Amino acid sequence: MRKDSFYKNSFILTSSNITTGVLGFIFSIYLSKKLGPEGVGLYGLVMPVYNLFIGLMTAGIIAAISKVSALYHNKGDYPNLIKTLRTVAFFNLIWAAIIGLLVFAFAPMIGTYGVHDERTIDAIKITCPAMFCIAVSNILKGYFYGISKVTMPSFIDILEKAMRIFVLIGLIYLFNAQSLSALVTVAYLALCIGEFQSLALLFVYYKFTLMGVKTTGGKTEGRAQLLFDVLFVSIPLGVNGFLTSIFSTISTLIVPRRLMVAGFTYSASLSLIGKFNGMAFVIVTFPIIVIASINSLLIPDLSQSLHSKEYFNVYRRIKQVLIIAFLLGLCTLLICQTIPDLLGEMFFSRDDLGSFIRSASICTPILFPAITMFGILNGLGKQGKILRNSLIVELIEITSLFILTAIPSINILGVAIANVITATVGLSLNLYEVNKSIKLNLSISNILILLLFFVLALFSLNLFLRVVPFDGAMFKTLTTVGSCVILFLFLLFANRKLQED
Repeated sequence: MRKDSFYKNSFILTSSNITTGVLGFIFSIYLSKKLGPEGVGLYGLVMPVYNLFIGLMTAGIIAAISKVSALYHNKGDYPNLIKTLRTVAFFNLIWAAIIGLLVFAFAPMIGTYGVHDERTIDAIKITCPAMFCIAVSNILKGYFYGISKVTMPSFIDILEKAMRIFVLIGLIYLFNAQSLSALVTVAYLALCIGEFQSLALLFVYYKFTLMGVKTTGGKTEGRAQLLFDVLFVSIPLGVNGFLTSIFSTISTLIVPRRLMVAGFTYSASLSLIGKFNGMAFVIVTFPIIVIASINSLLIPDLSQSLHSKEYFNVYRRIKQVLIIAFLLGLCTLLICQTIPDLLGEMFFSRDDLGSFIRSASICTPILFPAITMFGILNGLGKQGKILRNSLIVELIEITSLFILTAIPSINILGVAIANVITATVGLSLNLYEVNKSIKLNLSISNILILLLFFVLALFSLNLFLRVVPFDGAMFKTLTTVGSCVILFLFLLFANRKLQED
């Protein structure tokens, strides 16, 4: 990964992901209108199960392949690179087929005794072909990220998300889906079709990138060694992803049960989960698109810098990414605290999401930097530390959710409190590990200055919106978002000056 291409590729990937995020918003909005809060909650119960088995199949593959691809591409060693991709693809296809068949066969048991809702059985079965497609797609994406070819994969992602909306509308009309069970199943069928389309296009582009490239000849490593090189990186990440998915699934499934302990009915519990996780938290975490884009490219970038012994570049890159994530979290918090009711009405046409959005956004200044630590520690080769710290964080999350969501006066807001706790613990643990290798010398005084600017901006913006004669929703939204963009750029520049001084 060339240093001068890092932010260019990050911009391309971010722009693509923002577009797909907007399309995902449209998909979520359409789902919320068709399914209602309870249906969105039911849809959300299937997703962690889906992610759980995806994690078992492919977790760590993108990171491992991108790292290996970057090193082979930098040396011009395409025979070993292509041989690695084919070997890993063959291994993954067999593994994915085994898992997919098992999930399909045991879907009734998973839906009845795992999710505790038989209406999810058909949806779980439908996800199996999508798992198979993702097993191969992730290998191709890792390859493209490693060789800095992100434009076309980004366009393919946009096309897939756009087509998913039209496919869903068509399927609902075709099957005349009316019940929540049928609607949720159709929604996952649309997801499955989208993943197949994405895989087909990625494979075509993969073949295109190899035109004119010598992929055979010369001495190559044995297939066992090439597979080992990838699995050495991916297995710790895979175990981490799988265990994290297990805990995430437990966390998702435990919330409705604990809300029932707090005095809510099962239907009301699903509605609360749909409003908080399926609507408010979707709005709050939208900027994570930027963080995820940077993370995808950060792994091969840091790996290559370490391989070249460019330690100052590693130090500078980590600090740059952390401050961008922190400032993005502050600006997200500012928007969500200033116009939460407008955001709920704008995206989901609901006037009861304001309190959920406010509470869900409190974690963002900590959560966003915490998410970047995955890419940073991966790039530094600390996959084992990621696994250990993730397990600690997930155990804390389950414990927090178990206790907090059962308290009647807290109920679903216990999820927001748990997010703050886990993000703080995770960021602290991971920063400690990074500092063992790279002394970041983070300035507490600089962080306090940035926080004071945020408090001043929050007070000033709220005061301005109260005293101006204009009271339109569009005016308030544009003013708030525009102010946050200006604040982000100003604080980014000010922090750079503070670092130089």
